[in-house]
Amino acid sequence: MFRIRVCEEEDVVEGELKSFSVDGVDVPILVTRVDGELIAGTSMCPHEDVSLVGGCIRNGEIVCRAHGYAFDLHTGACSHDPTLSWRVYKITLASGQVYVDLA
Repeated sequence: MFRIRVCEEEDVVEGELKSFSVDGVDVPILVTRVDGELIAGTSMCPHEDVSLVGGCIRNGEIVCRAHGYAFDLHTGACSHDPTLSWRVYKITLASGQVYVDLA
């Protein structure tokens, strides 16, 4: 596992799904803030590899804009298909910078 810098904390707006390209990482990292808590995961929906940016947050889940698949913001579990899971990353804040731990 390694820790990588994604963005500055001030770049993340409450309720906004925003992705960040990171050198050395193939898929952008999505970061959002829900009720003040920072949450990070892959920016792609595991259902059909569609960007989750443009989707929404509803009832503790991130909802894909393309087909409406919903994933728990903390566990990544899919409420539509138990065989799917959204990749959630642990966040560390340091000096106003957002870092995520990648496997």
